[in-house]
Amino acid sequence: MIASLRWVLFVSWRFSRVDRKGRSAVTSFLASLGICFGVMTLITVISVMNGFQLSFIDAIMEISSYHVRVDGADSGAFGRFCAEDADIVVATPFYEAQGLLVGESERQSAALIRGVSERQLSLDEGFRAQLRMIRGAFDLSPENAIVVGSKLAERLGLYVGNHVTLLALSGGNDVDLVSSDRVFTVTGVFHTGYADINAAYAFISLDDARRYFGTGAELHYGIKLRDTADDARVIARIQDKFPGARAESWKQYNRSFFGALRVEKNMLMVLVFLIFVVVGINIFNGMRRMVYERREEISVLSAFGGSPPLIQSIFVTQGFLVGFIGAIPGLALGLLLSVRMNTVFSLMSKFVYAVQRFGLMLVSPQSAAYLRENPMYLIYGNIPPRIIPGEVLVITIFGIFSALLASWVASRGVLKMTVAEVLRDE
Repeated sequence: MIASLRWVLFVSWRFSRVDRKGRSAVTSFLASLGICFGVMTLITVISVMNGFQLSFIDAIMEISSYHVRVDGADSGAFGRFCAEDADIVVATPFYEAQGLLVGESERQSAALIRGVSERQLSLDEGFRAQLRMIRGAFDLSPENAIVVGSKLAERLGLYVGNHVTLLALSGGNDVDLVSSDRVFTVTGVFHTGYADINAAYAFISLDDARRYFGTGAELHYGIKLRDTADDARVIARIQDKFPGARAESWKQYNRSFFGALRVEKNMLMVLVFLIFVVVGINIFNGMRRMVYERREEISVLSAFGGSPPLIQSIFVTQGFLVGFIGAIPGLALGLLLSVRMNTVFSLMSKFVYAVQRFGLMLVSPQSAAYLRENPMYLIYGNIPPRIIPGEVLVITIFGIFSALLASWVASRGVLKMTVAEVLRDE
């Protein structure tokens, strides 16, 4: 077997040396270049997409949905259970209600009002990591203090120290639907990686929530796990210990949103994978032509005892080399672009600005002074790409496999004519 492998590699190397300046060499070079750009593009696009999606997912799981949400559990017994469970990092209570906020300038906006512990930042490390204070502090210790999202503060024209009225509030029978007496003081403005949280969330203390939400308000628990994949096991233990409690995983709570993100990512991968299909067809056509042009050499090799599978292995090896030579540089370039994405977007911004300015100078020089760089490039550049090793490995292997498969299919009929017929015609 080792001798056969050495023979296949030697003949394949000799074919490559002979074809170094021929038409087959050009075809192989273009195929390798196509695989290189395909791998590079797919790794870069997927890394940027992961950066977009995971920034959303992290903010949602750490601030909005938690890893597991529990309703209807006895507060004392449930707190002790969470403290003793090794899979649970922290469990924090909170109240939640829908409301309508009115700022001092009479601007109005709907909001989700969540009552949390005054020590929420110190208790929940994930919450602290995802919620970034841009003005003021996350201080809920004063009575009627409120911390609002950055987009919500912009809509209402709020700054630290301003007052905001919780005009309308969903609640039980003992809560006024509309009241102008629920006045809060803004102590901080926060920003997260998910725009909907910035535009709709406001935090008040647990004491204020009990006072304003009414006696019918239900106490929820947000649980953070050491491993988010253990959610089903933890929920099973909770339901076994507290039959009357309702536990919901982050996968169920956000299934519509996460499902949409998954479909978006899968469609993007399918579209970019079409690059490999095109390259594979190019390799297939090039290899078919090579097999036809090498029919005399193939017949000689067969006459000297080379079996059809062994001769086919020569062309499959060449296809593997084409894929490997293209995929490895593509892998390196894709990782480099992903790591330096801010530089790439900065150069793109300057290039587009230069082209636009050049065009304006030709047709309307007076308008060129008002042209500015597109700020969206800077926004995209500031999103940190997330490189997932498993996805990068799959993309690289698929790039090599596409060339390997095309070569195998093209060389299946490597000896359709008999040896005697080929040698007689030649």
